[in-house]
Amino acid sequence: MRQALGTITIQTRRKGLVEITGEVSDWLGAQAVGEGLLTLFCRHTSASLVIQENAAPAVRRDMESYFDALAPESSAYEHDDEGPDDMPAHLKAALTGVQLSIPVMNGAMMLGTWQGIYLFEHRVQPHRRSIALHVLGQ
Repeated sequence: MRQALGTITIQTRRKGLVEITGEVSDWLGAQAVGEGLLTLFCRHTSASLVIQENAAPAVRRDMESYFDALAPESSAYEHDDEGPDDMPAHLKAALTGVQLSIPVMNGAMMLGTWQGIYLFEHRVQPHRRSIALHVLGQ
């Protein structure tokens, strides 16, 4: 059994979905694990991780719009230490989650044909986001 632990850093430009499948795949490929389990963990409370369709850009736009409507910016939240997008960002991260587990076979993630891995940035301003990666296998 072999394991590896690392991080990738993603620079976001704005609120929205940022595909990170390539960065994760590159990291996994460097670990030389044929079969196992890959875990990703977003080390933030105002960003999250999702697996979603990576073919139609409309899917990403619709998801972003849906979550903005579900947890809109508002002065009604008690927690607004960093502005009106602060608490909605925490709500969106809680709803979507900060961890993913992906099976690995033949050294590659077992994602479906149209699946991609996304960092979901919930804050309006650009941020540097750190994603912890752990693979366990052989």
